[in-house]
Amino acid sequence: MPKFAILGSGMAGFGAAHRLHAEGIRPTLYEMKSHHGGHTASHRFAEGFVLDEGPHISFTKNERLKDLFAESVEQEYEESQARVNNYWRGHWIDHPAQCNLHGVPDDLKVQIICDLAKQQQKETGEIENYEQWLRASFGDTFAETFPMEYTKKYHTTAACNLSTDWIGPRVYQASLEEVVRGAVSANAPGVHYITQFRYPKQGGFVSFLKSFLEQADLKLEHKLKRLDPRLKTLTFENGVTESYEHVASSIPLPELVPMIEGVPREVVEAAQKLACSEVVVVSVGIDRPDPLDAHWSYFYDADICFTRLSTPHLQSRENVPAGHACLMAECYYSDKYRPLDCQPSDCIERVVADLRRVGVIRPEDNVVFTTAMHLKYANVIFDLDRAKALEIVHGFLEEIKVAYCGRYGMWAYIWTDQSFLSGEKAAEQILQHAGTSASS
Repeated sequence: MPKFAILGSGMAGFGAAHRLHAEGIRPTLYEMKSHHGGHTASHRFAEGFVLDEGPHISFTKNERLKDLFAESVEQEYEESQARVNNYWRGHWIDHPAQCNLHGVPDDLKVQIICDLAKQQQKETGEIENYEQWLRASFGDTFAETFPMEYTKKYHTTAACNLSTDWIGPRVYQASLEEVVRGAVSANAPGVHYITQFRYPKQGGFVSFLKSFLEQADLKLEHKLKRLDPRLKTLTFENGVTESYEHVASSIPLPELVPMIEGVPREVVEAAQKLACSEVVVVSVGIDRPDPLDAHWSYFYDADICFTRLSTPHLQSRENVPAGHACLMAECYYSDKYRPLDCQPSDCIERVVADLRRVGVIRPEDNVVFTTAMHLKYANVIFDLDRAKALEIVHGFLEEIKVAYCGRYGMWAYIWTDQSFLSGEKAAEQILQHAGTSASS
């Protein structure tokens, strides 16, 4: 039987394995780490905390995937109604902020409404970047005060340097009526794109992959060193060389491309232009169970070191010891725009100090656990270099019949369910290649 190889054992890798398994094929998954899961991995600490590599939840509306993940944890999952809020200059604002301005100062509120009303009377014109889209959608005052500030923290670059092809449902475009109602009333309806989500009761988010482990041969500690598309061989840093007939990869493109034998220089240069943020995820355990009634919160202030704060104990109480809570803070950097200026562990002190400053950790709370995870790849940055560079890289991979999948193989802003589906799609592509090879 032809050998089907999958590089990476995250959601995308297991999505590819699942699709091949449905055809009676048992692929081999190669994973560089000593555990499976990619960025959907979960880690148990001796202090009793179970932490994912950043916040992960399943909010897919795809009924087939919902059933697959539920079966993987034997129906043992929590289902929660998403609670989301924002912090800005001492104010806690319901989400989305544009529909919940009742808590901000009156002068700012009036200016935001006036700007939006004027903006809606204008001809928008051609939108060339995210800043222009924000100003056209919300008016100058709201755009400059909230999303443009958040963009610099989350994407590590200015909104004028981003395209708009990543937005989708992520940024809600409120009508003038919705903005006014939210400014005068505290009872604005929730309009976040995530309403309900699921999370495993035990074992962290990676438990959703449990049943898929049986569908492939998993080889851990196999970090790719060289891919030869002519000889169809994979060489790993542990000295092992394996042959393949068909391959799918979720390896980040800037790392995969230089490892390919015979890759043209222009493709290497294009891969170098692809930008991605990195993140230091600081988790803080305290001896109080209820520090914040939100599953995640957005922080706009530039002088607060973290961009987003999530609460693993509200996803599942099994993630923390009884009577405790965990606060997971994300601090974003990027080689291209905002290089990491410290050791990841140095972020812990900064995060704890800012959690105390905003009142999430009270003076009487005891911090009983801290840890910092440094993730080299976090969010794809949709800067103005991305589209052209990605076309070149993907075109080359298609020429040499290397299927790509996952957030960093697609180089897209996709969620975990979309990553799984992208793996299935990559498997479809290599099945088509296999069929062509067999028929010829």
